[in-house]
Amino acid sequence: MALGWKLVIDTTNASTLADFWAEALGYEVEDPSALIERLLADGHLGADAVVEHRGRKTFRGYAAIRHPEDPFDEASGVGHGRRLLFQDVPERKSGKNRLHIDVHSEPGGLDALVARLEGLGATRVHEVDQGPAGHWWVMRDPEGNEFCAA
Repeated sequence: MALGWKLVIDTTNASTLADFWAEALGYEVEDPSALIERLLADGHLGADAVVEHRGRKTFRGYAAIRHPEDPFDEASGVGHGRRLLFQDVPERKSGKNRLHIDVHSEPGGLDALVARLEGLGATRVHEVDQGPAGHWWVMRDPEGNEFCAA
């Protein structure tokens, strides 16, 4: 039986990085505001554990995005499919990623993809040329995490 999973990415600003990756991938930022309201009302969560981002309540230091076609729990906003969770950590990124995301363009659309990602705040690091097999770009998201655009 296949196991469920989510990719967790350490950040210094979970909500902002979730916004970047939601735009980059065409995913949706999860909205846990209904769950947070219930937890606050029942006294299970203190107000210090909550922040407002783009007009919605969210958990301080956490944000998630999900594929728009995958199922999710409407009561909590949590996705049950392809999902990235961003969590704030105290230390900054200190080395090369050992795991990264590859973002694929439409055939012949690499230049447009790279330009769109740069417009969202990504930066180019270097181009990888595979000769007749093609090329791709190593890029960094706004917090410096490497990913590839191919």
